[in-house]
Amino acid sequence: MRHNKKFNHLSRTADHRAALLTNLAIALIQHKRITTTLAKAKALKKYVEPLITKSKNDTTNSRRVVFRYLQNKEAVTELFKEIAVKVGDRPGGYTRVIKLGLRRGDAAPIAFIELVDYDENMAKTPKTEVKKTRRSRRSTKKTETEETVAETTVSTEIEEPAKADENKTE
Repeated sequence: MRHNKKFNHLSRTADHRAALLTNLAIALIQHKRITTTLAKAKALKKYVEPLITKSKNDTTNSRRVVFRYLQNKEAVTELFKEIAVKVGDRPGGYTRVIKLGLRRGDAAPIAFIELVDYDENMAKTPKTEVKKTRRSRRSTKKTETEETVAETTVSTEIEEPAKADENKTE
């Protein structure tokens, strides 16, 4: 029976699963976005979000707790220096999982998991484009002909002084 077995075991032993999640968490912290299977991405989300929450409080004890999970000094430093500063005001939901489709070889569902505040494409707010409606009026034809008449008069005015200069040189 499967009572009280809520998390995905990922078909691995406990030690293998812990090592896998540690490596995925380090890669996510260093690269800000990684591509993996959907099951691993969901398991990683549950693994790394409490660590990010812990990193918001920069104390020696919280660094030791996070280091116990990650076992990588560079990742812990980056987590506390860069990521914790960026997500300081966010109450949770530091990662985003986006499904990409099926892997070609074995049809496993693939997704990428990323840190929300580091996504350049999603962070930009799309500009609301004002859709210009085309209005046709009969009076626009008159204004177009008036503009062409004005252009021809300007061009003839420019040519006349040039002729006057030629007359002076002779």
